[in-house]
Amino acid sequence: MMIDCHHPVSIKDRLMFFYNFLQSPGQVGSITPSSRALAKQMMNPIDWNQANTIVELGAGTGIFTTWIEQMKRPEATLVSFEKESKMRQRLETLFPNALFHEDAVDLTRVLADAGLGKADCIVSGLPFANFPQELRDQIMAEVYAALKPGGVFVAFQYSLQMKKQLSTVFENVTVKLVPLNLPPAFVYVCRKERG
Repeated sequence: MMIDCHHPVSIKDRLMFFYNFLQSPGQVGSITPSSRALAKQMMNPIDWNQANTIVELGAGTGIFTTWIEQMKRPEATLVSFEKESKMRQRLETLFPNALFHEDAVDLTRVLADAGLGKADCIVSGLPFANFPQELRDQIMAEVYAALKPGGVFVAFQYSLQMKKQLSTVFENVTVKLVPLNLPPAFVYVCRKERG
């Protein structure tokens, strides 16, 4: 599928992102939104023809949300989580067909309440390196429980710090460096066993 997803990051988006980083760097994790090159690497592992329930963690300014909305089938459902209320409210206006929630720790409950069952794929922009270990463990337990067998979890980080933890949770973990991002990022692709 060829997608020309030129989501232009406006000056307003950049300023909002930078402002939120200054207010709570532990939650935002970067001073600038993700690049197009990173977004493409994040979307590549997903089988868009098969994905019915797509989850996004840490939507931010909506870079990945835009790609997901353009690549998913019309009948597929996007459930997106964003902790920062102003960013989340803005995204709710931009993407009225997506379901937005605040806390990724509620992932399995949110999917169950919406009657969606398990997720085919989960895309994460969460800055795990900034989180306390207990929160990381909670979110990873939710991610694994929420994914269907054969599902894929795709996350980016600015270091290899999460590789060890992800390898203890998932049977299959690959990592790819994306140099065309500021700063350069690592994309983790984690597959859940088909059982």
